[in-house]
Amino acid sequence: MTRPPTLDPDWTPEAVVFDCDGTLIDSEQHWQRARAIVLRGFGHAPDEEFAERAKGLHYRDCGVLMAELVGAPDHAQDMTQQLLNTFRALVAREPVSTRGARELVRTLERVAPLAVASNCPEDVVRFSLESVNLRRHFRHIVVPDDRIRPKPHPDTYAEAARRLGVPGGRALAVEDSVNGMKAAVAAGLRVVGVGPRPAPEDAALADLWVASLDDPALMAWAESRPTSADRSDTAHTAGAAGASDSADAADAKVPRPGGPTRQDPAGAS
Repeated sequence: MTRPPTLDPDWTPEAVVFDCDGTLIDSEQHWQRARAIVLRGFGHAPDEEFAERAKGLHYRDCGVLMAELVGAPDHAQDMTQQLLNTFRALVAREPVSTRGARELVRTLERVAPLAVASNCPEDVVRFSLESVNLRRHFRHIVVPDDRIRPKPHPDTYAEAARRLGVPGGRALAVEDSVNGMKAAVAAGLRVVGVGPRPAPEDAALADLWVASLDDPALMAWAESRPTSADRSDTAHTAGAAGASDSADAADAKVPRPGGPTRQDPAGAS
């Protein structure tokens, strides 16, 4: 599959879709702590391998994984609910946005409409965004339901782009998980990957990779994009000029009384 060109001065997104956990909200630490608290309640201490497997999973899948890990598959639903409740409590106690999130969101909001695509329940996403005063910047929040499959399926990103009124190829995704990047790429979006760089085959999913959202190159690119207002003015001016040219062309074809049309330099009839 041919990937779109990397982010450059010649391309401006018409929509931007952010992941939430780990991308906008420094919540991965809260998810890790929540998983550890729930697992310890079942007599199990999580290891690094489990943390990596759980990252980016739909919360229900994470509950199933935890239940299997402790040898109690029948407790998956209970563990999932405990996980969500514990996570909420941790976020309420210590809400933290990621480095550069506020600045990048405010900058890109002037460029294009924004949405969030997440594997978490919508009420959890809203709660997380509101906890760091970012909710008002996003027009839509898209999460899995009976019709929309979770990441790594493309549905959340495809639906977010659709709601923002653009095809996937004209939108940008900002993601921190491999599953999320797979979803965005499958939906046709260009991708900015955020966080520790993964294995080369996974890093290749992103058009641009940055350690954090305050990366100077990313911010410079975002700040150099024409705003949506500027693009609207340009389109309006171009449209007005085109209408004027059409009117002039039509006028040129109207015969003058007693003489040739302007487009007949020879004056022949």
